[in-house]
Amino acid sequence: MSVSVSMPQLGESVTEGTVTRWLKKEGERVERDEPLLEISTDKVDTEIPSPAAGILRGIVVAEDETVAVGAELATIDDGAGAADAGPAQDGAAAQADAEPAAAGAGGQDGSAAPAASEAQAPGGQGAGSQGAGAQAPAAAPQGPPAGVPLAPPYQQAAPPAQAAPPAQATPYQTPSLAAPYQTAPPQQAPPRQAPPPPPPAQVPPQAAQPPQASQPPPPPAASPDGQSLPAVPTGPEGPYVTPLVRKLAAEHDVNLSELAGTGVGGRIRKQDVLDAARVRRESAAAPAAEAPSPASAAPAGYAAAAPPAVAPQAHDGPAIVPSTLRGTTERMSRLRQVIAQRMVESLQTSAQLTTVVEADVTAISRLRQRARPEFEAREGVKLSFLPFFALAAIEGLKVHPKLNAVLDTQTSQITYHDAEHLGVAVDTDRGLLVPVIRNAGDLNIGGLARKIADLAHRTRNGQVGPDELTGGTFTLTNTGSRGALFDTPIINQPQVAILGTGTVVKRPVVVEDPTLGEVIAVRSIVYLALTYDHRLVDGADAARFLSTVKNRLEEGSFEAELGL
Repeated sequence: MSVSVSMPQLGESVTEGTVTRWLKKEGERVERDEPLLEISTDKVDTEIPSPAAGILRGIVVAEDETVAVGAELATIDDGAGAADAGPAQDGAAAQADAEPAAAGAGGQDGSAAPAASEAQAPGGQGAGSQGAGAQAPAAAPQGPPAGVPLAPPYQQAAPPAQAAPPAQATPYQTPSLAAPYQTAPPQQAPPRQAPPPPPPAQVPPQAAQPPQASQPPPPPAASPDGQSLPAVPTGPEGPYVTPLVRKLAAEHDVNLSELAGTGVGGRIRKQDVLDAARVRRESAAAPAAEAPSPASAAPAGYAAAAPPAVAPQAHDGPAIVPSTLRGTTERMSRLRQVIAQRMVESLQTSAQLTTVVEADVTAISRLRQRARPEFEAREGVKLSFLPFFALAAIEGLKVHPKLNAVLDTQTSQITYHDAEHLGVAVDTDRGLLVPVIRNAGDLNIGGLARKIADLAHRTRNGQVGPDELTGGTFTLTNTGSRGALFDTPIINQPQVAILGTGTVVKRPVVVEDPTLGEVIAVRSIVYLALTYDHRLVDGADAARFLSTVKNRLEEGSFEAELGL
């Protein structure tokens, strides 16, 4: 019978999705819960698993097409009731396949099923599933019914396999490899491997093959840092790798063919690429530190010929390696397109202005040093500056509700929210995402620290749900996480403000000492940049909010929050 694959509900506010990539082709066999296709929405990018095991008979929605929730994407023939069908029934099955029934709500109802037999190839797989067999082994019938001819790919592969004498075949020779070497001229064999001329009757046809044709397969490929990497499962087209992983591998100059995936079915995951890049950097750093200088390593006669341009390139930081993306062209991901559209729409929707102040967070810096060991042991997360910034901003929103409101220009009404749902911008490999901490005003520093760490981790690993990316009333973005002093962030509509926190730096500043008067001291300073909707929030309103946040941070009275 036929099983319908429908567009699932990926969040309460998601009504449609775009098919970005089919992971299987028509005619290939899939297993239950095996990734079938990739779907992209304005909230998340995710893989849709197969609802049943069987043969993918019909793809209804092509790549780059957008469909509504509940629409049929494809049909899968699970083989029920068709196990005894003979070749004579294929015509009727093809006719039945042309009349699929409409899928029910949520994709739970089945549709008319084609009765096509899976006896197109040995093991019950269709001709198009030859590549999938190497990646996703499937329980299949023991073989084709009697009288059913083999599919063309197997008819072509059989003669070379039978042509090689049994005595000469090795476990590592395949028909596809043997054929080219049988036709190679004898003079291509390396002289050092040529044995003494035996009697003509004893010379095997493969005597002219290069040595590697009769040798065991090479050891696992070595990474650029010299460490051996496990061999990756192979097939006619190699293992499937998501576009995200391919992009990440290109950015880090990691060869995917040298990696063995740790995902389901041996698939290469994002973390596999990051681990390989990290090992490569760490291994490359040690030989570079121990390498002799060009003058001492070169022979005396060549000391004057050393290129003088090498010396200025030496530095203490990480190696500067040009990206492999230079000079290339690629299509924007669905998420990148959504981000671009939303940013332009935000600037076109509201009148945005940014006000910046600086705050002295020396008291918080000293407090963190005192509380850090006990806090991390108790809460299970590190104590950064971000929970302090979040708590101060939330307290400021309670005092200045204009910054925690929404403006409806159609009705000329302003709604002041009765709760603080704090969005926290997270930098991911796919782009900037903003998960939301619900009712953040009810949390203390420990609760905020745990929520921020949990959301950031799950967002970067693609585990955050669509509903966790909506419903924010105010956004906090830590632009200082990469060393920026401050930024002018863009408002996340329909919110009316967003607070950016820069990196905390130590600077000499003038402070007032009770005894000495004005003195210069080293203090920990941070910039706070507030972008606000000038249609609702005036500059004075923004300044008052920032003053509240600044004063809360500078007084540093968080001992009770930290249990000190």
